[in-house]
Amino acid sequence: MTRGAAPVRHGSRARSQSIGRILAVAVAAALGFAIVFAQSLASSVSASITAADIDSLVSTSPDTPVEHTDGQPLNLLLMGSDVRTGENGDIGGRVADGMRNDTTIIVHLSGDRERAQIVSIPRDLQVEISDCTLYDGTRVGGGYGDFNVAFSNGGSGGDAAEAAACVINTVHDQFDLRIDHFAVVDFTGFIDMVDALGGIPMCVPERIVSSKAHLDLEPGPQVFDGVTALNYARLRTAEVGDVSGSDLQRIQRQQQLLEQTVRTARSQNLFADAAAVTRFVRAGAESLTTDDELGSLSYLGALAYDLRGLRPEDLTFATIPWEYTDDRLNVVMTADAELMLDDLRHDRPLSVAAQGDSTSEWDDGLAEPTEEATATPAPDAASDDAADAGEPESVEDILALCRN
Repeated sequence: MTRGAAPVRHGSRARSQSIGRILAVAVAAALGFAIVFAQSLASSVSASITAADIDSLVSTSPDTPVEHTDGQPLNLLLMGSDVRTGENGDIGGRVADGMRNDTTIIVHLSGDRERAQIVSIPRDLQVEISDCTLYDGTRVGGGYGDFNVAFSNGGSGGDAAEAAACVINTVHDQFDLRIDHFAVVDFTGFIDMVDALGGIPMCVPERIVSSKAHLDLEPGPQVFDGVTALNYARLRTAEVGDVSGSDLQRIQRQQQLLEQTVRTARSQNLFADAAAVTRFVRAGAESLTTDDELGSLSYLGALAYDLRGLRPEDLTFATIPWEYTDDRLNVVMTADAELMLDDLRHDRPLSVAAQGDSTSEWDDGLAEPTEEATATPAPDAASDDAADAGEPESVEDILALCRN
């Protein structure tokens, strides 16, 4: 034992302490740079998002959703705008003025953040459209008609926030369901966000050829890029394939896309990786219009982190329970719609789900009607307690589901 080595250890410790201080300063400087960079990046993303205060435009507000013991449930209203100006016109064609929305979805996040219920509202659902007020005080009258008229009424001046406010008023008045946040995305934003994920793995059940939608798809597993995903989401008619022209059939395709998008985001650890969330949001930031709070990257990051434990089986996709009008050109809500809405209001798993799909008979209205949409018990995502969250699926895992 060479205890005489102690002085050497002392000298080494002194050098180590000196090196340690230098490293600490270097790490602190690097950390400071990273924080400043992150803040600058967040500011640039937030500045790109159009965040709007629409409180003055929302005329009615139902009660706050029931508070869960583990937190406050949230209702988000997601809308797809098919505005046809600028680059969006290049994508969708310059065939219409003003703003319309072909997609309206209520996303209910449970208070404990263990469930997400995604409920589509048919664009042709017949409801009483609420009157709208624009920022300049102009009033736009409502009336009975297609649900998506609310968006076009509010968007008559070209402002997506005004359009969203009109839809929110109609949801508040007709569904008695409080909306906490909203987001409107246009064609280019949708494309860019899909591409930021590296595409969406999809299972195409049959060959689809649609000159109008610019689609030529072979059946089987494949990865959609942003343009293909958008065209698939908007698909209404096809020369080849069982595509009926029905908005309700299109809703099924859109929900399939959403489910696969969530799977893909989870496979990339998007819900727990602040940098990944930033890249994803930044991709579509310039095409996003949201409320002030949702437009904050820090809020989005915190919300994504809260949802990090969600598995595909924790998602429930549904459509407002409906039945055809007598002329079979539109749909109206059934009594079961109130049961579904009451579940949403009280933060419960959905107890009913609209069943039945609109087939090719939708187009001609001449064939004998198929069985109307009926309500059946909705699947209880929470019942699969034995499911193991495990490691996130890879794209190959997702595509493999097509082959099973």
